[in-house]
Amino acid sequence: MEPTISIPKGWKYPHFTLGQRTDEGLIIGIKYYPQGSLLAHQYGDDWRYVVMPGNNSKNEQSHTENELQLLTPQELKTLLEAEIKKRLYQIELLTYELKAIYPNIVNS
Repeated sequence: MEPTISIPKGWKYPHFTLGQRTDEGLIIGIKYYPQGSLLAHQYGDDWRYVVMPGNNSKNEQSHTENELQLLTPQELKTLLEAEIKKRLYQIELLTYELKAIYPNIVNS
C-alpha cells in the first residue's frame, strides 16, 4: 500500500511535492500556515517549502510557492546525467580500491 498524506478540508493543495527539484534546490519539507493563525497573519496563509540547496548543504531554506520554479525537463536531464556520471565514477574508484586490497578475489 502506498503512503498517503491527507490535506485537511479548507486548506489549499500544495503546488509542489516532496522530492521535486527546483531552481533553489530539492524540496525536503512542506508546511502550511492555516488562515487565522498567527503565522499566517505574519507570513500569509499559504504553503511554505523547505528546500535543501545542495547535497552538501548544512542549511535549509524556506520558500513560498511563488519563489520556486521547477527545473525545466532539459535542466533536470542535465542534472541527473551529471549525478549518474559522478556516481559511476565513485563506483569505479571503489572497485579499483577493492581490487587493490583483494586482487585474487575480485573479478573484473
